[in-house]
Amino acid sequence: MQIQGGAMKAAVFSQPGKPMEIEELLTPEPKAHEVRIKVEACGVCHTDLHVLKGEVAFPKPGVLGHEVSGVVDTIGPSVTNVSLGDRVACSFIMPCGYCDYCVRGREDICDTFFAFNRLKGQLYDGSTRLFRPDQSPIAMYSMGGLAEYAVTPDTSVFKLPTTIPLNDAAIIGCSIFTAYGAVRNQADIRPGQRVAIFAIGGVGTQVIQMAKAFGASQVIAVDIKDEKLENSLQFGATHTINSAKEDVIEKIKELSGGKGVDVAIEALGSPITVQQAFNSVRDGGKVVLIGIAAAGIEVPLEITRFVRRGVTVVGSYGARARSDMPDVIRLVDRGELNTSSPITRRYSLDQVNEAYEALANGEIIGRAIIEM
Repeated sequence: MQIQGGAMKAAVFSQPGKPMEIEELLTPEPKAHEVRIKVEACGVCHTDLHVLKGEVAFPKPGVLGHEVSGVVDTIGPSVTNVSLGDRVACSFIMPCGYCDYCVRGREDICDTFFAFNRLKGQLYDGSTRLFRPDQSPIAMYSMGGLAEYAVTPDTSVFKLPTTIPLNDAAIIGCSIFTAYGAVRNQADIRPGQRVAIFAIGGVGTQVIQMAKAFGASQVIAVDIKDEKLENSLQFGATHTINSAKEDVIEKIKELSGGKGVDVAIEALGSPITVQQAFNSVRDGGKVVLIGIAAAGIEVPLEITRFVRRGVTVVGSYGARARSDMPDVIRLVDRGELNTSSPITRRYSLDQVNEAYEALANGEIIGRAIIEM
């Protein structure tokens, strides 16, 4: 599919509400501490959908896609952690390694990543690596993975064992990575705890797998689609609740002996599901929010319950790339996390708009990927 002459195909986003267009862009070149990946697959994520709808601000034109696996094609100066030809997965959070948060081990909230990449669509020298043939710049959402090639900082690139299918490994860098950050770092789920997961999409499915892997004794899947709930059972859900048909709080109390769950994880970013998660936890419980909402969305929560009953609410954007991705890959390699079964649809780059339309319509069970 590669175009000869130093060019590549990419899906370019130009305006909210308009389809992405497949364009020929110049093949990106890595700079110091950067790696170029020949992309094999890129996940179809709700975060991209928020940008496509104009719900999350991002520069235009741009290339989205932040859940990538592929093969190292070119390495820039000073790269030592990967070599040409390595099979790799990339974390969507690309830590700079030198800001205050990175130095303190909080790569999940890297200042430089948010200031340069998420706000400006650039890498950390203040420029993009993507250009049209006329040299006009194209913004990068993370590494801009909806393209045949992608450049990313070496801090976000991790070698894969040959036992993990390369295309399926794309979902490691966002949906599994995000689930790990929520379950391991923020919820700190312990064996025997009760957990409820609200919204069983690509990330919610991985939260179920992760909660089971870390020993949760009761894993309750909550959604409004029976197909998603049925699918959740194969990944470790012990109970399911269709919140469109049942009183979700009453049902969770029934399943938990009247107390509520120890941890509730919300994976949609909806005020309704956030309130449900908050009301589902026991006294002293914890709510972890990982769903991205449109800018300006707020949720009213009862202050007294925070104070008197010791309920904790914490946000979680993702895991910590250099400390957590190796563990995530080990969990996949040991078979504790499944990367193949959650992928229920596979599209080509030319079908990219069809994929995101299916996501917007709620038609995708689990995760879809774009295969190059």
